[in-house]
Amino acid sequence: MDIKFSYFCQKYPWKEKEEIRYNTGSGPGRRGGKSGVRPSRPYAAKRGDIVETEKLTEDKEIIIGQKERDRTGEKRPRRRDFRYLLSGGICLAAAAALLAAARKLPGFADWYTVHIYPLWVGLVGRIFGFLPFSAAEIGMYLLIAGAAFYLVRHWRRPLRIAGRAVFLAGILLLSYSLNCGINYYCVPFSSYLAYGTEGRTVEELEELCRYLAEKANEYADCAGQGLTPEEYAQEGIRAMTALGEEYSRLSGYYPRPKYLTVPWILSVQQLAGIYSPFTVEANYNNAMISYNIPHTICHELSHLKGFMREDEANFIGFLACLESERREFLYSGYVMGWIYAGNALAAADPESYVQVRELLKEEIQADLEANNRFWDQYEGKVAEVAEAVNDTYLKANDQEHGVASYGMVVDLMLAWFEETVK
Repeated sequence: MDIKFSYFCQKYPWKEKEEIRYNTGSGPGRRGGKSGVRPSRPYAAKRGDIVETEKLTEDKEIIIGQKERDRTGEKRPRRRDFRYLLSGGICLAAAAALLAAARKLPGFADWYTVHIYPLWVGLVGRIFGFLPFSAAEIGMYLLIAGAAFYLVRHWRRPLRIAGRAVFLAGILLLSYSLNCGINYYCVPFSSYLAYGTEGRTVEELEELCRYLAEKANEYADCAGQGLTPEEYAQEGIRAMTALGEEYSRLSGYYPRPKYLTVPWILSVQQLAGIYSPFTVEANYNNAMISYNIPHTICHELSHLKGFMREDEANFIGFLACLESERREFLYSGYVMGWIYAGNALAAADPESYVQVRELLKEEIQADLEANNRFWDQYEGKVAEVAEAVNDTYLKANDQEHGVASYGMVVDLMLAWFEETVK
């Protein structure tokens, strides 16, 4: 926004202009005769001319005022630019300090995640939760368009652009730290479980896969069947709330999960969903095969309770789906569990994997093949770059296995199977 500076000029009261004329009549000021001498007097204009002394004074004052305004106008925008730079720098420093405290101070991240972070979820999550669309998605479009317009309009003022850019970066990084970054260093969800994740044998893994295949077959009629966005949102919240009755850290308020109006943005990155720390929203890809959606919703909602590790979010999503009363959610939980466990079995014992896969009903196998075709169409350079960025991001946030951590849910599932099913 351009700020226009107004300038107030102090003017003299207006007066009528006087006409100065020669005195042609007789009187004490004139001598008769040719030898008479005219008395000395100031020069006056010719008959009928007007002396505009007030106007000249006013013009001089306007010129002085314009110069003063120019000098003031140059200083004020620069001061404002430096204020933006300073404010952005303070936000960046605060974000860095919070992340450093989460890394170095024992117990700080746990205290923050339990006592402070839920306040942000309750406040920011409720504000953006009223919107029927993804505020993170629309906000991204507006931010890109606004930044492009601003650059075009002010490209000759680099200090102005730099000040606003630093300020925006500071606000975004501080929001990320408060609503996401600190949570990476809190106590993992596995610490709340009654069972451990010690090493398991290939035979135990095969047994888990057979169990999940049998359970998935019970809900095979849900293959290819989906729900409305409202039904997905309501049941996802209900399933997570039900799981929260068993694990108190998962209890409390959940904002409505939302799909993206342009899911291609996620598909091209090979992403099923994403959590936005800037708007505290759980977003999912509604273009993918339907059995992915319930598990993805519960996965993303688990991030809103401070559990950022991907393997644990997958496990929470698996458990939440099993708490649901909707067959579509149960089908999603068992099929997604089978996929993770099956991939681990395929790497350890390919022959056993082929045998277990044959246990799945044709409807489920058709669903799995449709899922592979869907993601195959988005493979390419963009997907490779997105995976590399995600891998680096996860490793930078204390997940040393990077994108491989998504599949580490199998360790938790094996422990769950040993303690609760067998």
